This record gives sequence, C-alpha cells and structure tokens, in this order.
Amino acid sequence: MSSPAKMMRRKKNVKKGIQFCLMVCGASGTGRTTFVNTLCGKSVLNHKDSDDPNDAHVEEGVKIKPVTVELELDEEGTRISLTIVDTPGFGDLIDNEASFAEIVGYLERQYDDILAEESRIKRNPRFRDNRVHAMLYFITPTGHGLRELDIELMKRLAPRANVIPVIGRADSLTPAELAESKKLVMEDIEHYRIPVYNFPYDIEEDDEDTVEENAELRGLMPFAIVGSEDIVEIGGRKVRARQYPWGVVEVDNPRHSDFLAIRSALLHSHLADLKEITHDFLYENYRTEKLSKSVEGGAGVDSSMNPEDLASQSVRLKEEQLRREEEKLRTRFSEQSWMLVYYVIFWSMGLVC
Repeated sequence: MSSPAKMMRRKKNVKKGIQFCLMVCGASGTGRTTFVNTLCGKSVLNHKDSDDPNDAHVEEGVKIKPVTVELELDEEGTRISLTIVDTPGFGDLIDNEASFAEIVGYLERQYDDILAEESRIKRNPRFRDNRVHAMLYFITPTGHGLRELDIELMKRLAPRANVIPVIGRADSLTPAELAESKKLVMEDIEHYRIPVYNFPYDIEEDDEDTVEENAELRGLMPFAIVGSEDIVEIGGRKVRARQYPWGVVEVDNPRHSDFLAIRSALLHSHLADLKEITHDFLYENYRTEKLSKSVEGGAGVDSSMNPEDLASQSVRLKEEQLRREEEKLRTRFSEQSWMLVYYVIFWSMGLVC
C-alpha cells in the first residue's frame, strides 16, 4: 500500500500536472532521437537527414533545441509537461571545447533566470522554470569503457545537472559485450570520480522498498537503451521492437533492454527526487557561488549594480530561502497529520494493531 504522503502527492500531481525537463546528450548515431520518441510514445524529435557530402567541410558544432510535449502518464489522468532538450551536433567536431561551454552555458542560464525571478519584489505568475532536472548521456556502444570525450563532458555537467549514463543502441552489442561494457564504464566513472546520479539511498533511514528499488536501479547502470518507433506482432501481441534477420529485440522486455526501468525512474519513481536535488543542491550551490562573486565583486556580476542593490538582492534571496524552508516544514507537518488520520481510520477498521 502506498504511504499517505505518496497518495497526497499523487492526487496533487493529478490535479495540477507536473513539469519536468530532460536533456539528452551524446554523439550522433547513439539513438537519442529514437529514445525520446519511444519515451513519449509519439514523434517529438525529427531524425537527422542524410549528410550532404557538399557540406562535409562545414563545422556547425552543437545546437541546443528544447521542445515541450504534454503527456498523460497513467489511467488516473496524471499529466506531465515534459521539456526535452536535445543537443544535436555534440561530438561531431575534433575540438569539442566550444560544445562543452555551450551546454554548460545553457544549464547556467536557466539557473540565472530563476535567480533573477527570486530577486524580484513582484513575481511573474506566468514564469516557467526551465531548469534541467536530469541529463541522459548516451555512450557510444563500442563494447569498451568511456572515451575522453565522455569523461570530460560528464565531469563538466555534473555540477549543474543530474547526469545519468546510458549505453545507446545497446542491441548492437552481444549480451557478453554489453555486460563487459557496463562494468568498464562504471569502473571509469569511479576511477575518474564522476559524480553521476546513482539513485542514492540510506539503509538506516530509507524503508526497505526504497533501498531495494534504488539498489536494483544502481545495479543496472549504465542503462542499456534500445528504442524503436516500429510496432511488431509477436504471437498475437503487438510490441515496440526492432526486427533483425536473427530475431526481434523488444523495447519493453527487461531481458532485452533497460528502457522500462529508466522510463519508470524518470517519469514516476524518481521524478520528485531529481527535481528536489536540482533545486536544493545543484541550484543552491550555483546560487551560493553567484552570490559570493557578487559580494566579492568578481566575474559574472552586473557592474551597473551598486552596493545597496547587491545588499538588497542578497536580503531578498535569503528571505526566499527562509520562505522555502518554512514551506517545506509546513508540507512535512501536513503529511504527518494525514498519516495520523489514515492510521486512526485503519485502526478503527481493525487493519492495524
């Protein structure tokens, strides 16, 4: 049975809907577009046209392309406004320094927008929070560990986003090659100390189900992704799959792909946790860095702001932080009150001792 707190959050989500922002990044040909379209159950991103040989000398670099789609997650009518931020062109150049800066810059601009909104005396009721809550990094299915490009990007993005590594087009590897690749990738992540989102849990504080679920998801990392926009009939069943001369790879079959696991984590079980970490940890760290630079008069500060304006901004931001803490305490108290109500009801029905 779901806890009263989860039931309350679920009802609230059904009523007002959810906003979530997912960035997908990786070299061309790693299956980002197919994954996104499979995740959403419809065509959201367009597949790249065949390269024109006449344009081979043109170096365009990475492009940031956000697109928002409305989805219905379950039978209860829970809706989500899902923003997908695609990064076509990443990894196509010999020198990807500009691509790193472009992606990090995009993430920080979303934080800057929130920072500016929090500093306003009068808030904009139509303001939309576009911070990226999770970043799926698609690793090329080579059967080996991480490349220098992979290591550099994940290390640069980890302070600004919840980085989740996945192996794109995993069906191009044999089961043995895939298992070895997963092992090597995780060894590299540990060796280079890349702070990826690893489905954290605390054995002493979290309940048994949470610990078991997170340990299982952590064991699947990096997730083996297989996507398909084609429907194939197998034994009277219509399934999303990729068909080959040697057989069929089913997208939603856990024995063939980790697609269901990552979809469930992103859009259901860990959606709230990813948003909380983005706001309470990643954004707060960025905000603190920004305020420190403001006080010290360092880089990134608007030179037109005088000391009084800076002090006023700092006070408003501190008030905003206190307001959020107060709101958290109120929510926690409300959830505990509802838990007590449910307990009394269940006790009166003889369902608990």
